[in-house]
Amino acid sequence: MFTLATWNINSVRLREGLVAKLMADEGPDVLCLQECKSPVDKIPVDTFQSLGYTHMVARGQKGYNGVAIISKLPLEEVGARDFATLGHARHVAARLPNGVVIHNCYVPAGGDIPDRTQNEKFGQKLDFLTEMRDHFFAERPMRSILVGDLNIAPREDDVWSHKALLKIVSHTPVEVEHLAQVQDAGDWVDVTRADIPQGLLYSWWSYRAADWDAADKGRRLDHIWATRDIAAAGHASRILRPCRGWEQPSDHVPVFASFDL
Repeated sequence: MFTLATWNINSVRLREGLVAKLMADEGPDVLCLQECKSPVDKIPVDTFQSLGYTHMVARGQKGYNGVAIISKLPLEEVGARDFATLGHARHVAARLPNGVVIHNCYVPAGGDIPDRTQNEKFGQKLDFLTEMRDHFFAERPMRSILVGDLNIAPREDDVWSHKALLKIVSHTPVEVEHLAQVQDAGDWVDVTRADIPQGLLYSWWSYRAADWDAADKGRRLDHIWATRDIAAAGHASRILRPCRGWEQPSDHVPVFASFDL
């Protein structure tokens, strides 16, 4: 068995201490970070290695984007893709010793206006998802896990108000449909919702709320998927809501799952 966590950390250097706290307190075997906002050579690997995380594959950019897979288990890098040719560090993949491939993805947020004719960033988001769909349809992945900040809350109970957010980027019908096409193309199973099928579930709360906890206007933007051939091995899914209340937190919290593989 191994335990995996995904977390949009919103600057790995600024929140190095929070990553170290999660590693020390929770000890996932594999931790996938998004929005690292750091070149790879500036990621504080010495701190992580001192906690037993001696392996890493990553793609980085100065002050923007960035994805990293940090692991206690050996990793074999299997590449990264520049979906939609944006020149962004938004995907990296690695293989574990048991042959399972982990894809760590950071889908573009998409700006504020859900109309590609008025908002270039929204068009880039849809194009990114379309290329993800086409890639996984062609690749037909097996024994694979896909995690990350996918920047879409697909279900009605993945947001605080379905009606209020229907025209808000991250929950619009066109985004939800694009994400569903990615999921179908790779025959991915939403492990979190397989484990926790009912009820409101969030992994992100805006910095704009004066009291994020009391307002509780969250969205489930962070996901763990597995290909159908191994999805039944996934269990023990949980979202660490208390991390949102840590000092100088990310606006996202870690999402966990364990796999008997």
